[in-house]
Amino acid sequence: MIQSYRPGASIVHRMSAGPKLALFAVLALVSSAYPHDGWSVTVSLVVVCTLYLVAGLPVRVLIVEMWRLRWLVLVLGTALWIFVSPLTAWISTSRVASLLLLAALLTITTRMGDLLAVLHRMLRPLRRLGVDADAVAMTISLTLTMIPVVAGFAHAVREAQRARGVRPGLRTTVPLMVRTLRHADEVGDALAARGLV
Repeated sequence: MIQSYRPGASIVHRMSAGPKLALFAVLALVSSAYPHDGWSVTVSLVVVCTLYLVAGLPVRVLIVEMWRLRWLVLVLGTALWIFVSPLTAWISTSRVASLLLLAALLTITTRMGDLLAVLHRMLRPLRRLGVDADAVAMTISLTLTMIPVVAGFAHAVREAQRARGVRPGLRTTVPLMVRTLRHADEVGDALAARGLV
């Protein structure tokens, strides 16, 4: 769900990282705290989707982001539909989808370096409490960059298994875990070689 930066000239791209992060945080907070009904949550979801168009992104990008959420929406929606009610299922899944699509839009339209600089400035006052702002910013950076990497690993492993006719199952997750752990070791070695850990 976290994407790499896509250059653009839209108003969303041109906004500074700080104000954009604050605006998106407010939108996320309002969407989370507002007591949605079926109509209002639909409007919220449509507004978030419209922001993708305002950002000048192809419709394909929005479709890809929605497709990435399919399993989360399916599992959450089905559970709520069965155990609570269809309306609750729609409200909750739409709310979660809106928040995740908003987070993806932030990373698509903002350079990671700019976001980390803002986070570093925000964390700087916490140094008085013993918080290492550099370490926290680096941790967030590694976390955000690992998400698309692992997603790419999962796609590559699934394609390889599909080509061999392997059915999905618990055993099919082993190659993904191996590749992920190997990549984590390589990142750790690279950081250690630069004296960052």
